[in-house]
Amino acid sequence: MAEKREKKVAQSGLTREYKATTQLEAEAASLNWVAALVTAVVVLAGAGLNRLVEGTWQQWNIYIIIGTALVGNICFFGIKIANQWERAVVLRLGKFRALKGPGPFFIIPIIETVVRSVDMRIRSTDFSSESTLTKDTVPVNVDAICFWMVWDAKKAILEVENFFLAIILSAQTALRDIIGTHQLSELLTHREKLGRRLQEILDEKTNPWGITVQSVEIRDIILPKDLEDAMSKEAQAERERHARVILGTAETEIAEKFVQAAKQYESNPGAMHLRGMNMLFEGLKEKGSMIIVPSSALEMMNLGAIGGMAALSQVKSEKNRHE
Repeated sequence: MAEKREKKVAQSGLTREYKATTQLEAEAASLNWVAALVTAVVVLAGAGLNRLVEGTWQQWNIYIIIGTALVGNICFFGIKIANQWERAVVLRLGKFRALKGPGPFFIIPIIETVVRSVDMRIRSTDFSSESTLTKDTVPVNVDAICFWMVWDAKKAILEVENFFLAIILSAQTALRDIIGTHQLSELLTHREKLGRRLQEILDEKTNPWGITVQSVEIRDIILPKDLEDAMSKEAQAERERHARVILGTAETEIAEKFVQAAKQYESNPGAMHLRGMNMLFEGLKEKGSMIIVPSSALEMMNLGAIGGMAALSQVKSEKNRHE
């Protein structure tokens, strides 16, 4: 019930938007101040002509009155103005006559009518898929924006009853078809590709109507809350697995380096002695440290000299500190 209610609300919103757009477009070719001004000038001119013919303001010439009223009505109902971005569709006795505009134009009252003035600018319209299943049966709600424009006002009016609603409904249908033929991972990672595919489908359908779809952009993909939590846990587990793999790889590389070092020390005992002397020297430099080594190591590595050097260095540092 909730989904049906939301669908009805969305449909009513589209209907209101279409009616508002239609009203704004129709007002462009309706009554305008230019026609009213010209009519006022005609009435004043008729009154002045009547004054010249009759010689007084009290008497009226019936022929002048009829002529003034006829010309005034023709100017009042016949002069129209279309804005720079609009084209007015004119019918003569129910048949297509011409496209008028931009700027002022004239129609024959009663015989000709302006059925609608079409906005030729690029328009942006948002639409959604309203919870559609993907190829891997995941319910998603996709929001998108369609950029389109009317390039032939004659076809847009004569070929389609409500081209605005036709584009919205066609876009929703195409979006549902696209979602149903792709998996969720493809929707999340290939938005631009899906947008181009939607643009191609809609442009092919709307071109016979005199309308071109320039681009379609997928704005948002809304997932169910439970699915978002599951995907978050999956991503966290994947990052932890990746960290463990990196740690294991580092341990393997360290072990390989130790094996190479052991081979070097095995073939060169002098290098091993130098390494041991360096380790002991570094340890003796630390204040308060004590290292216990076998007595045989004194002769092998000459640790007496090393200890003396370390003690001398420590005494010098303490002396410098006291000074």
